[in-house]
Amino acid sequence: MKYQTLLAAALLLGACNRDKTAEVGTLGMNAAATAASDALANPAVDNPNVVSENETPDPNAPVMKFSEAEFDFGDIQPNAKVNHVFTFTNAGKTPLLIEDATASCGCTTPRWTKEPVAPGAKGTMEVQFDSRGKQGIISKQVSVRANTQPSITTVLIKGNILTADAKGANPL
Repeated sequence: MKYQTLLAAALLLGACNRDKTAEVGTLGMNAAATAASDALANPAVDNPNVVSENETPDPNAPVMKFSEAEFDFGDIQPNAKVNHVFTFTNAGKTPLLIEDATASCGCTTPRWTKEPVAPGAKGTMEVQFDSRGKQGIISKQVSVRANTQPSITTVLIKGNILTADAKGANPL
């Protein structure tokens, strides 16, 4: 027991460094700890959806402009499939090519124009939503990856899936 106490005391004394001014500087311990924690809390992350500060935007890049970025289906019957077609225009100077479109949920399926969209021409993004097994308010996002800057553009569908018992109910 005596040896354990001596070992613990030796470790504590060896680990304690009372003269931190050389490491910390004139700002003190809290400032040094804050700077270290800020670096850990806010790490630099490369976001493919944002043009970096040192990268110049391409003035000739295609530009995807949707006529609407959001569509509300309103009330949706249970176990129904509903569709909406989003229309976009290539407002850029070079052909626009959609690489991929992904939905935030497996109940939402996007289909899009596969061939390049010439400058000034229109293309479509059809989004189908399957309400099977769902109820209440929904909001689903579709991320469209294309050769644009930024590379991801999003559209949103939303609605209210009725419950099976409310399907044929008439309000008073």
